[in-house]
Amino acid sequence: MKTWHEMRRFPVAIQLLLVNQLGVNTGFYLLIPYLATHLDENLGMSAAVVGIVLGVRNLSQQGLFIIGGSAADRLGARGVIITGCALRTVGFGLFALGDSLSVLIAASVLSGFAGALFNPAVRPYIAQEAGERKAEAFALFNVFATTGALIGPLLGSALLLVDFRTSALTAAAIFAVLTVAQALVLPAREVEPSEGTVLADWREALGHRAFLAFALAMVGMFTLENQLYLLLPDGARRATGWDGAAGLVFLVGTLANLTLQLRVTSALKVSGDRARWITAGLGLMALAFLPPALVAGGSGGPDGTADAVLRALPVLVGALLLYLGVMVAQPFVMELVPGFGRPELTGTYFGIFYVVSGIAAALGNTVVGWAMDAGERGDADWLPWACCALFGLASALGVAWLHRLGSLPTTPESAAPAVVSGHPGHGATREKRGTT
Repeated sequence: MKTWHEMRRFPVAIQLLLVNQLGVNTGFYLLIPYLATHLDENLGMSAAVVGIVLGVRNLSQQGLFIIGGSAADRLGARGVIITGCALRTVGFGLFALGDSLSVLIAASVLSGFAGALFNPAVRPYIAQEAGERKAEAFALFNVFATTGALIGPLLGSALLLVDFRTSALTAAAIFAVLTVAQALVLPAREVEPSEGTVLADWREALGHRAFLAFALAMVGMFTLENQLYLLLPDGARRATGWDGAAGLVFLVGTLANLTLQLRVTSALKVSGDRARWITAGLGLMALAFLPPALVAGGSGGPDGTADAVLRALPVLVGALLLYLGVMVAQPFVMELVPGFGRPELTGTYFGIFYVVSGIAAALGNTVVGWAMDAGERGDADWLPWACCALFGLASALGVAWLHRLGSLPTTPESAAPAVVSGHPGHGATREKRGTT
């Protein structure tokens, strides 16, 4: 299989981090999607308390990405990744062992902060180890992440037949194994001494207006990706009248990702114009929400199996287009982020990128949720689909505008003069960093 062949061409460190991402997503998605149901049905907590527990976990992760990124720059990515996985082992273990609100809050904080450590640390490690093959490395990363996001819910559903504690302990065990594997296999790298303070690093990155503009332009990508877990599964269920139809969305995407991701990235990389393909990918993601709008709000349920299949097809076509758009854009987005700043601040830039994009995407998801409710009340079920299409279009136009201004890095290893930021480029090429 092409995926395994390409994987073996990378250093052992990258191979381990790819397998690590498969395990991370498997462990995460076998537990977190079922946490709200556990808190509500098994522990009898109110909706407000459930919202607090889930909100604390999300805030602990999204709001602290910058900490993980800076720690990777100054302490080395290896130690930050291992620490993050160890903390998530403890956090998920607490979900299994404690029922009180204080324990659940502690579990949420630990598991969220763990993600804030290893997520921004993994990406600069891959970017630095992959050298000129960043796009292919991040394409493989996407393949393993998507596969884990499919395996996790399936495994979680099976484990819930026993009980939630079994699911939580299994998730904790997965992260424990990953922690040990990283400690044993992940190579240590000498960390270059850093000049200045962490606050100075943050000011430098936050003062880079072109970088911040690019991060904000990515609101469409992150918001629309999240609809793989909200709007598209809901559309599949509504179109077919079958709860299991939501699983078809993930199955279609995972199969497409496994068979096409590397081929797509390799073919597009030849042109060298990353901004063009990011724009095209975002446009494809916007287009993905038009076919499902055709069957949104159909009167009544499907009339038999044949009708259910016909009504499911536009939703599945939309899911396939969305996955294809992510395949086109995401590897090049990840490849582009390090080009905005100094090599010594790769982790910081990734951390801030995810903070800014995460907050913007959270606001975008709120808008989509409002559109779903408003569409249902006003007999306009097409509204959330149109809203998502506009998000994708706005992001595509934003990236195209930045590219036209010359504000984006022009090659994977260099940054062009940033017209709106005042940050000069760093030269035509860069040596691969040997430290993390």
